[in-house]
Amino acid sequence: MATRVHVLVGTKKGLFILDSDAERRSWRLRGPFCETWPVNHAMADPATGALYAGGGNEWFGPAVWRSTDLGATWTHSSDGLAYPAGETPVKAVWSLVTAADGALYAGVEPAGLFRSEDAGRSWRHISGLRAHPSRAEWQPGGGGLILHTIVPHPRDPRRMWVGISAGGVFYTDDGGATWEPRNRGTRADYMPEDQRYPEYGQCVHHIAMAAGAPERLYQQNHCGMYRSDDGGRSWESIEAGLPSSFGFPAAAHPRDPDTLYLLPLNGDSIGRFMPEGKAAVWRTRDGGATWEDRRTGLPQENAFFGVLRQAMAADRLDPVGVYFGTGGGALYASADEGDRWTCIAQHLPAILSVETLVVDG
Repeated sequence: MATRVHVLVGTKKGLFILDSDAERRSWRLRGPFCETWPVNHAMADPATGALYAGGGNEWFGPAVWRSTDLGATWTHSSDGLAYPAGETPVKAVWSLVTAADGALYAGVEPAGLFRSEDAGRSWRHISGLRAHPSRAEWQPGGGGLILHTIVPHPRDPRRMWVGISAGGVFYTDDGGATWEPRNRGTRADYMPEDQRYPEYGQCVHHIAMAAGAPERLYQQNHCGMYRSDDGGRSWESIEAGLPSSFGFPAAAHPRDPDTLYLLPLNGDSIGRFMPEGKAAVWRTRDGGATWEDRRTGLPQENAFFGVLRQAMAADRLDPVGVYFGTGGGALYASADEGDRWTCIAQHLPAILSVETLVVDG
């Protein structure tokens, strides 16, 4: 069998899947799946090929869906996705990832972390995170108080970083029993001027780990774009050369630790859309020292759309494919590392997440 590429698209009305071959010239759209539940994030287990979709809301409650046949059939469970009695109920799942030991993790709203050791059938609360002394001071961002990014170490299952809006970046090296904030150098412009570099409380938008360099992390923040080369102990601004310090998603190249893709928006208080209404993906090939805008094939008039925090991803082919989805339901793809773009789906519900799965024949 030939290599197949699958793009998983989480939306406000279910999960959609686009299928293509290694050339990525034509695409087949399937869905919606997951009974049109809101799907905040969908991903594939690279070890097993199983698909997972997490979502829900205050009406549905939280759940994680699972498919072992590339989306043909699905099951879902919320067993254990709950806080102790008396705490605010879990509203929805916002992020999913598999760790080096094969465990599945889910980030939820209100912000917290859960672990499954049976492929999502049941869940256990990682209580050490919400037990952190800063917990009472976490504040909801525009999307709510959510744990939206989970970055496991690729080899050590006890090490992990998470991003909370608005709580900051937290790190564990003991499997979640204890956590420490890792936010030094990131701004909180919404705080009083003498309090803009706090220990925690920053509004993280996304974290991406560099390929082959687990101590290098990239962070798109509400208040800037940053890089860390020491596992988040300190952060350096790399926003010089970008049209804005504001945006949501970041996608790392699967092999080159110096290459990263961004979708800056025009700012926090002036619309949150493409700067000047002209769409562009910004790429660095030197770790953020310089940036270049990639526009070929993207709309350059009236592109007043936004792209949310998990709605951008790269595949692992050569050349790398890059994908992003808009709040207006359009999905764009590049099969040449971002140089040229094509709209491969449109008129979908608002796109919340984009991830990829490559299956070799």
